Amino acid sequence: MSDEVEPGFVRARLDLSYDGKDFSGWAKQRSRRTVQEELETALRTVTRSAETYELTVAGRTDAGVHARGQVAHVDLPAELWAEHADKLLRRLAGRLPKDVRVWRVAEAPYGFNARFSAVWRRYAYRVTDHPGGVDPLLRGHVLWHDWDLDVDAMNAASQALLGEHDFAAYCKRREGATTIRTLQELSWVRDGDGIITATVKADAFCHNMVRSLVGALLFVGDGHRPVEWPGKVLAAGVRDSAVHVVRPHGLTLEEVGYPADDLLMARNKEARNKRTLPGGGCC
Repeated sequence: MSDEVEPGFVRARLDLSYDGKDFSGWAKQRSRRTVQEELETALRTVTRSAETYELTVAGRTDAGVHARGQVAHVDLPAELWAEHADKLLRRLAGRLPKDVRVWRVAEAPYGFNARFSAVWRRYAYRVTDHPGGVDPLLRGHVLWHDWDLDVDAMNAASQALLGEHDFAAYCKRREGATTIRTLQELSWVRDGDGIITATVKADAFCHNMVRSLVGALLFVGDGHRPVEWPGKVLAAGVRDSAVHVVRPHGLTLEEVGYPADDLLMARNKEARNKRTLPGGGCC
């Protein structure tokens, strides 16, 4: 796959957000409503195009997962871009359903790829242990955990998971895909309203990784597992039936980070390399 834009085309970057409740995830699926389908259809409509132009996204979210800081790119014919660029944002706002918004559309710098140029993705998972449950106005974005949670214990347990590891124990495996990731941040904070937010930041994530990590750490927080348990699960390298994948509605993709423009192409090549751990065999 080349990162060069075909002659006669312009690569546009889109910054967007969506409420995942009524979507079957990002990626197009037959007979299911997805974010990608809605955006591509809207783009085709507002530009009066006969062709559908495919979006590439920074991180494919699962069904029910939200996004506040999602990024995508699309390659459009130069003449189409010249005609519609300055009107595209407002026209998309008029055409898109209310649960997905595009906040910015701009010509991408040379070498930009929404997926492969990214150096980190940051997610937030929100949960409350309030005995009365979740505020009805927040119910679509906050998980209710019916046990008191010890945030200090969850933060202590998170330390063993930081750094570069094979996260096979916390991922749903996909054929031919590595499960080696670098977890840069995993921290928990309780706010004044009793909402506990996990901040999870990594260079990339494998399938179900964030929700599996959260599930394991909630078991520590409520006293069902010791602080050392999540680290031991990671070291074992195999899926543990005791690791619960929490529900998707508490999860939001908050932000995607990119390097300086002159480093984009180098980052693309680095991100495409399949990783192995030092001294380890191929995954």
